[in-house]
Amino acid sequence: MRNILIVGATRGLGHSLATQYAKDGKTVYATARYSHTQTITSGINWMANIDITRQGCARSISAHWQEETEADLVVICAGYFASETSSGLDYDKEVAMYKTNAIGPLFLIKGLVETGIVKKNSRVVLVGGESGSIGLRHEVEGAGNYGGHASKAALNMVAKLLSLELKPLGIAVAVVHTGYLRKQNRDGFFESGDRNAVKPDEAAKSLKDWIETFDMGKTGQFWAVRGAADIKTAAAVLGPSETLSSPLELPW
Repeated sequence: MRNILIVGATRGLGHSLATQYAKDGKTVYATARYSHTQTITSGINWMANIDITRQGCARSISAHWQEETEADLVVICAGYFASETSSGLDYDKEVAMYKTNAIGPLFLIKGLVETGIVKKNSRVVLVGGESGSIGLRHEVEGAGNYGGHASKAALNMVAKLLSLELKPLGIAVAVVHTGYLRKQNRDGFFESGDRNAVKPDEAAKSLKDWIETFDMGKTGQFWAVRGAADIKTAAAVLGPSETLSSPLELPW
């Protein structure tokens, strides 16, 4: 694996993943929705003004792509979550979540295939979340956050259909839950958050390890790369935590 494209890399998981791959000596292309991070990291080729919610996103990436070969790995980390209550739905925020989390990735991957950046032997990883699993929804958690859950469920469907379409071309597609990330405040310090929440560097390392096992045998699948420790409904739906593997394949 030599050429890596990470979409949504200015902070959090995407930034940690880009930095770690660059330190491994990979050729990393990393996108920013606006201007890129001011932190200079050797080996990262930044692409600014790449907005996954815009239909021409793939063409913009293609204009920056300088390699003679395809992207061996594409990881889409860009996402948007807006908290809602059952009595406080927000139409515009829900539309933004669907565009960012499900519609944008579909058009981006289709466009990258058309431009030849994604082709045979490329691997596509879509960072979703266990919140998009219909099978994991349970009364122990309850309802709410309709846009967050449903847009991630839509991403799961997009990934499954893409995996069926691209399998004959030798392109693998999967969705991952990387664990819930600890939030970083303006001073750069990470809040403690839930006891199972992790820093972006830890989540990126776990995702990298899982990607090493990702091939056509796992195309069309949905995985929790750190297992079920942070999935509140796991025990009620999947059984006792001590019986669950890590990484763990999740139900759609």
